[in-house]
Amino acid sequence: MSVPQLAPHTVATVAADLRALGLTGGDTVIVHSSVRSIGFVAGDVQAVVRALLDVLGPAGTLVVPTHTPGNTDPADWVNPPVPADWWPVIRANGPGFDPLRTPSHRMGILPETVRTWPGARRSDHPQVSFAALGAEAAEIVADHAPAEAFGDGSPLGAIYRLGGKVLLIGCGHRRNTSLHLAEARQEQPPMTDYGSAVLGPDGAARWLTWTAPDHDVVHFEEIGAAFEATGAVTIGTVGEATARLMPQRELVDFATGWLARVS
Repeated sequence: MSVPQLAPHTVATVAADLRALGLTGGDTVIVHSSVRSIGFVAGDVQAVVRALLDVLGPAGTLVVPTHTPGNTDPADWVNPPVPADWWPVIRANGPGFDPLRTPSHRMGILPETVRTWPGARRSDHPQVSFAALGAEAAEIVADHAPAEAFGDGSPLGAIYRLGGKVLLIGCGHRRNTSLHLAEARQEQPPMTDYGSAVLGPDGAARWLTWTAPDHDVVHFEEIGAAFEATGAVTIGTVGEATARLMPQRELVDFATGWLARVS
């Protein structure tokens, strides 16, 4: 039986939990979260974002995934699939990814709140964009080419170069997007074709295809458990949620070696 929450969480208490976990002013951090798992927070998700920004301070940067899986090739859709005779209609009539207008999808409420926060910047990848708030936001989201979905030219690569951190709140390593950077760094990663509706210079939508490293999450929980066994992950709580804070560079280097050994 779960223990009832004794008092509402607030911006101040969530911020205190984040500091106790090891998050500090000036950090660059990518956050994956289940806001519901934190419990009742006065001010809901807005208060959670406020707490993150208060801890990071003006020199820090908050990053979230704002992916758009609905803007992918319908031939690959399985949950649910659509009839094959729909595919050309979908490809021809997508409105085209717009960093300002296209909402994230299946990412949770925190990324969408950050995406629409005043001053937020968003990368222009049509499928796996990221949004950022703070001192390094412009650098992190710049020049996110389609073929660099999760590679060194992506926001994940920028976080790596900045010595950033990964924070998981109420979720596991299956959602730890930084592990995709380790996949992209393999000597010969499996490649696959992708497609999305994008906006051209004239503002008209068109269908774009490209080839890039394939990405999946099949090993992510196993890699995460092995990395935690090294002692490099700080585990604590944010509100009622189990939270994990880790250095992204160490995580990616560890995962790169781990994947090379099992390939």
